[in-house]
Amino acid sequence: MENKKINRAGYLMFICLLFYTASLAQPLKVGVAGLNHDHAYGLMNQYKNGEVEIIGIAEPNNELVQRYKERYKLPDSIFYTSVSEMLKHIKPDAVLAYNAIADHLAVVEACAPKGVSVMVEKPLATTVAQAERMAMLARKYHIQLLTNYETTWYPSNQQVYDIVNKEQTIGEVRKMIVHDGHPGPVEIGCSKYFLEWLTDPVKNGGGAIIDFGCYGADLMTWLMKGQAPVAVTAITHHIKPNIYPKVDDDATILLEYPKATGIIEASWNWPFGIKDFEVFGDKAYLHALNNNDLERRDTMNYHAVQTKPLIYKDNLSYLAAALKGEIRDTYDPSSLETNLIVVKILEAARESAKTGKRVTLSP
Repeated sequence: MENKKINRAGYLMFICLLFYTASLAQPLKVGVAGLNHDHAYGLMNQYKNGEVEIIGIAEPNNELVQRYKERYKLPDSIFYTSVSEMLKHIKPDAVLAYNAIADHLAVVEACAPKGVSVMVEKPLATTVAQAERMAMLARKYHIQLLTNYETTWYPSNQQVYDIVNKEQTIGEVRKMIVHDGHPGPVEIGCSKYFLEWLTDPVKNGGGAIIDFGCYGADLMTWLMKGQAPVAVTAITHHIKPNIYPKVDDDATILLEYPKATGIIEASWNWPFGIKDFEVFGDKAYLHALNNNDLERRDTMNYHAVQTKPLIYKDNLSYLAAALKGEIRDTYDPSSLETNLIVVKILEAARESAKTGKRVTLSP
């Protein structure tokens, strides 16, 4: 009789464990704010692979709605014309913003009072004023407000961070260089919906200086563990005014730290796409050539460094962990605190490029 009780108890524990494990494996239920950012195609591929459940999409452009409906076999019932209307009908785990950078604020204004967390595509905002209002709302209503960068999910970049800040084997950081660019959004075939705001100085906040400058500002702020630069200097070029009449298409941004320098090279004028990250310590040098390949040089010779799998492989796995309170790093690449600094850097860079002067950052 006693054995039967033990077996029954064990069976019940096993069943509970199965249900618990199944619940952990459940994909996030998300709402989507906007479809006019071409990064939304990445989300749709995650949806097709069963990695996320899309329960609502807010998009006012009917032509764009029909395009996504047909391509991804999305039901009419999940589409709404605004985020506010969408949130009257669904209760998502979070809302993912795939709209113009200047429209991120409106998404947070709609979501935060309802306690709905938000993840936006990079960068967080076009101005410091927008970013600070978004941060105020996130803190007031206790939601997660996160920013998604492709480069966050590069094992090579994570390895650079670990070598610099955990292993501490290259010495003190002296210089960081980030190259981010490609031939240009028109040249690589971005959609007309994306180009409409990406090449607008208000909706995007600028051209290459924002679109690609944000990657370097994010990586450097992360590597420096949330330390903002003392000052920012930037120059921009308008090499293809016939294609990009309203915004810059090439930018170089210099970040001054007390004992280090950061150089961000952002361009829509390169022969091919590049996203790399160089770090010079006072003892060694690291170069993340792409998402997986990392080289180190201690003397005259380079050698490959084996990269490790990431704990969070993409924005969805990271977001799920953040919603559960599992993320402890205040200054990781997606965090609100890091991205407030990123927006300050970008706004200072824009001002410097316009005035030709070095711009100091207020504490």
